[in-house]
This record gives sequence, structure tokens and C-alpha cells, in this order.
Amino acid sequence: MGCNVAIAGVTGAVGQEFLKILEQRHFPFSSLKVLASSRSAGKKIEFKGKEYIVEELTKNSFDRIDIALFSAGGDRSKEFAPIAAKAGTVVVDNSSAFRMDTSVPLVVPEINPEKIAEHKGIIANPNCSTIIGIVPVWPLHKANPVKRMVVSTYQAASGAGTSAMLELENQSREILAGKAPTINAFPYQIAFNCFSHNSALGANGYNQEEMKMVNETRKIFDCPDIAITCTCVRIPVMRAHCESINLEFKDPITAEQVRDLLSTAPGVSVLDDRKNNRFPMPIDATDKDNILVGRIRQDESIPENRGINLWVAGDQLRKGAALNAVQIAEKLI
Repeated sequence: MGCNVAIAGVTGAVGQEFLKILEQRHFPFSSLKVLASSRSAGKKIEFKGKEYIVEELTKNSFDRIDIALFSAGGDRSKEFAPIAAKAGTVVVDNSSAFRMDTSVPLVVPEINPEKIAEHKGIIANPNCSTIIGIVPVWPLHKANPVKRMVVSTYQAASGAGTSAMLELENQSREILAGKAPTINAFPYQIAFNCFSHNSALGANGYNQEEMKMVNETRKIFDCPDIAITCTCVRIPVMRAHCESINLEFKDPITAEQVRDLLSTAPGVSVLDDRKNNRFPMPIDATDKDNILVGRIRQDESIPENRGINLWVAGDQLRKGAALNAVQIAEKLI
């Protein structure tokens, strides 16, 4: 016997990944309710050999539901997650709606699983770039406090949903056929191009994605003083984000020590083959649970061996979104 589970936003890229991961990890559920917007209601979804009918997400969707995995967008989360929580459901929310709410735990199970017990009906899943960047940084920070992080991201189309992934594919076909690319999901051509992350710019000149990484990392690490600066970029890759991470530590640390710490860190795999110049690529991380780490080297511009450079790759739909939420749900039961 398991719990009664609902998935809100089941027809989207993360919703579909929820189903895949629940099956792969043999998540113990008694019943499953699949929810989406009114335009998807009535669609049929096959899961573990059984057919489910997609129902419209409404305020009455959560009767006798124990855990709801939300990936239906921030507005729907704001509207329906409090209703679900009031009905006795624990919501694991994938949107940005509640991440910085001081009463809502923001959880990465490899980092702060103890926060799950503090929930009041809603637990927030961090931003994909945040998760992918900080899973490998955390074990280093525990061993030797990180004073400053400089992060540049190389973000896949999947972060903007199924329509963006299809747009990358379609534009590639169009351009190779000599046609002008059709631009809908993104503000600019994504195929054979890259551009600054398409989230809104703040008054400080940083976009929302960059500020999410700053603020969420501080909250998850419970370290408001850590200095973080980010530049987030979209690249023409389907579903795995990469990040260049420069770390300045309180005390000296060598690349060998970092490699040793990461070799046993949960949720991390080291792929650091200097001899063959072989390091993590998006295709390596696709469909993998772990964050891949390579290019581990001393930052020689920081004195006293207190600087390290890393290159990471992680599947945006898995650990960056659906897997992290399912891991939280597993700890709830």
C-alpha cells in the first residue's frame, strides 16, 4: 500500500518526467490522479500499463490526496497549492511561487532534507540551475566554507518547456532546409545561436534566473552572507544544463582534495579525464540522475590555493526538476 498521489501539470515536460521517474523508482502509490488545464482535460495517459484520464485542475481536485507534485506554472501554484494544503495534501511545488517564502522549506534532499519536516503543507523545489549548480558545491562548502561563487550557465531549451524543445528541433530543420526559422517559444532564434536568459531583467541589470540562483542558494545553504554572482545563457541544447562555477574558499584547498570530496558526494559523478581532454557534456548528463563534474582545477588568480574552478552538467528535467521533487516525496513517506 502506498499514498494517493496527484500530478498537476501532467501534460507538460516536467509532468511527463514525473511519471517516468515514479515508475523507474517504483514509487509506492495506491492511486494516481493526473491533472492539467481545461484544454488538456479528457486526454488519455498510459502509466504502468493502465490508462488514466486527465482531469481539469480545480479547487476540488485534492480530496483524499496525500502528496501532489505540481508543475503547472507559478500562477496555478499560487491559486491551487494553498487549497490543496488546506485539504490535507502535501504539495511539492516546482514553480518559483513559494521558494522565497520564509514559511516554506526550499529543499534539495542531498543538502537540507531536515527542512522537509518543517513544512506547513507546501514544500518548494528550487530552480533547475540552482539545483544543478549547488549539489556538487555543497560537500565542498561543508568541508571548507565557500566565500564567493561566480557562475555562468549554459541552459538547455527544456527549461522553457516542451514548446521550446520542439522549437529548437523545428528551427534546426528549417535553417538546414534554407528557410527562415519560426520564432515563438523564445524571443530569439535558439537553433545555432545562444542568448542571455530570456527571463525579465531587474533594475540591477540581472535577470530573474540569475537572482533566483543567488537568493535560493543562500536560503538552501542557510548562509545569507555567501557572495554569489551569475550570468545565465540559453544555448541550443535539448535538456541538460551546464555551468561553469568558480569558487573562492575560506581556507586553502587543492584540486585533488575537491576531486576526493566529490567522488563520494551523493548525487554527484566525477568525469574529469585530463589525459583525453574528456569532461561532462550535455549528452552525458541526459537521462542521468547525478550531476556530472569535471574540469576540476585550481584558480591560480586567487592567492593561497583558495580558488577552484568546476564544470558541471545535469539533466534539467530530472535532477533539475522532477527527480528532486520525487526524492522529496519519497522522504515524506
